[in-house]
Amino acid sequence: MSRPVVIAIFLVLLVLHQDFWLRDDASLVLGIVPIGLVYHMAFTVVAASFWFAVVRLSWPYSNEDDDGQGGEQ
Repeated sequence: MSRPVVIAIFLVLLVLHQDFWLRDDASLVLGIVPIGLVYHMAFTVVAASFWFAVVRLSWPYSNEDDDGQGGEQ
């Protein structure tokens, strides 16, 4: 993942985290959970998945102790 893509997605997540459009909504999901809480639960899953992907795809692999030899000690 390139740096500009990561920064762009980060900025989108930053804006989406401010859920001002749901602030005054009193709707309940399944009759129990407020819609704002459901939104933040979904947002948390999306944000965690994004950062997991960033780490997995962008973190450089470098093991200085790996000399290419077998399991010899």
